Amino acid sequence: MRIKLSSIGVFTAFLVALSIPMTQGCASRQTKDNGIVLETETFKLVIGKDAIPQSLVVKRTNEEMLLKGTKLPLFSVTQERPFNNEIKLQHPNTRTTYNADSLAWDGEKLTVGFDTAPYKAVVKVEKGTGYLRFILEDFICEPDGYPSLKMDTPPVAEFRILQLPVKDREHFGEWLNCMWDEASAVCVAGCDPWSLIWHEDRVGGRILTADLYSGKKLRGGSAAIISADGKEPFLDAMDIFEADLGLPRGVQSRRSPMLNRSIYWTSEANPSNIDQLIAIAQKAGLKMMLFYYSCFTKGKGYRYLGDYDLSDDYPGGYDDIKKMLDKVKAAGITPGFHTLHTHIGISSRYVTPSIDSRLNRKRLFTLKEPIPSSGEITEIFVEENPVDSPLHDEVRVLAFGGEGFSYESYTTEPPYKFTGVKRNYFDTKATSHQKGEIGGILDISEYGSRSIYINQDNDLQDEVAEKIARIYDCGFEFLYLDGSEGTNPPFGINVSLAQYKVASKLGEMPLFTEGAAKSHFGWHLQAGANAFDIFPPEVFKEKILEFPYAEAPKMADNMTRLDFGWWNIKPETTPEMWDFAESKAVEWNCPVTVQFYLDALESNPHADELLAVLKKWEDYRISNVTSSTFPNTP
Repeated sequence: MRIKLSSIGVFTAFLVALSIPMTQGCASRQTKDNGIVLETETFKLVIGKDAIPQSLVVKRTNEEMLLKGTKLPLFSVTQERPFNNEIKLQHPNTRTTYNADSLAWDGEKLTVGFDTAPYKAVVKVEKGTGYLRFILEDFICEPDGYPSLKMDTPPVAEFRILQLPVKDREHFGEWLNCMWDEASAVCVAGCDPWSLIWHEDRVGGRILTADLYSGKKLRGGSAAIISADGKEPFLDAMDIFEADLGLPRGVQSRRSPMLNRSIYWTSEANPSNIDQLIAIAQKAGLKMMLFYYSCFTKGKGYRYLGDYDLSDDYPGGYDDIKKMLDKVKAAGITPGFHTLHTHIGISSRYVTPSIDSRLNRKRLFTLKEPIPSSGEITEIFVEENPVDSPLHDEVRVLAFGGEGFSYESYTTEPPYKFTGVKRNYFDTKATSHQKGEIGGILDISEYGSRSIYINQDNDLQDEVAEKIARIYDCGFEFLYLDGSEGTNPPFGINVSLAQYKVASKLGEMPLFTEGAAKSHFGWHLQAGANAFDIFPPEVFKEKILEFPYAEAPKMADNMTRLDFGWWNIKPETTPEMWDFAESKAVEWNCPVTVQFYLDALESNPHADELLAVLKKWEDYRISNVTSSTFPNTP
């Protein structure tokens, strides 16, 4: 049920798998009206020579999945503006999408022609069991398409590799990008983290889309259509798809009985108190324990994230962590690691005394006047208009070179400048900055302004992931990827890319992960979806209904369970509150995560009853699981 690969091997195997065809060609033929038929064992897709999908039929049920009458082609291409001279003179200079209007098939590849754009695209089609994978191989430019222009051709900004209109069925999973019911299912899925997968609403259905981006992965980028007769056959096809492409095994995670076990979260574990924590977990019947990163690090708050220096509680280093986790496992408890992978603390070595260039800048500015190496400054003059730059307190921070500068305001008329400037922000070292130097506004986390987000277009996330992996590989088996929203755009790519960068460094892929945010490719990792932040006792029941209970059916539409946590213990917390919330979680076959602080547990007058409530419902989960892919319990 689990993949065993080295920390290098996980990602390498994935990349190698993407470069190796799963099959030789694709079963196909032409219809009487010259339409192209592409078939797998589970479905048949018919595309007209005008590039418009005509039919997608699930073979076993003979269900037609397409929304008729949309007349949308399977492919399109987008340029920032027309570049070839005659076309540029004919049309407005603006971002323009050219639809495919012709299609040719040679038994292995589609050659796609476009309206107006003077080039073609070559798309290879590979067949797997239950899926068709479409790969953008290259473009064909006619010799006179860009006469005398000294530029790489064609100037493509985006390529829509799939655009599939599907009609409404009982369920639509927006995260998985899948329309389904118990008879039939169809999904447009990414094959790697670099494609943007989404959908557009239509009357009677949705358009499932997959886009490739220049600068991310254009040539060689791919997406797939996966279709089968209902939920479980669809998951079977998805499981094969994941295995063929070397992806994390999201289906296997969802089918593991471990996925609906409730979790004991702790931020205070160490070798001196682990026996006490184990005893509490056992009394509550909890078989999973989630350890916050601060259990192991010197820096206990967000301010030190990124360093991951081991606490003095572990004089023997990582071996001491392994020994502690061995004790947890010997007690029949599975340990997990909770980290904030995209956050870099403002007191970490990545910020002080010099700001790392790989931290994200939300906007870039060019110095119009130099900044001296010493002395106070109150203004920074820049070439660009700072209009709409952040003005919220504590996030007004510029970085030029390694030095940080706070500002109070700015001008939006020339000469452009930031005003109320103070240097040495974050205790950074003052240095000189020459005219023409480029810096920018730091992407400071909105959660307390104690950390800064990583730019996912460089290798800093990989570097931090190696530190996380060194702790995780001490014996952890599942992972909570908190702070997942903390990336630079496009979020639909970078949220799951950041998660995958961490997972790819682990010696073994986790049984499952949860996370604070999700985007499409993360479905293969986040079999547990998310937990909510803590609701106080006075609104606890109300918020359980408003948030996790409302999200649970949405996650079921994505063939995924929700975590009904996080819950903590206050003096006002009563067993009746937890009994109510547990009943709602079990209704959707979902677990909970409870945060036990030892002093809070000791001070609650209902402590033993609270633990008994957890044990009652956990015993029920273990003895009454009827489906391993987590729909609501009948």
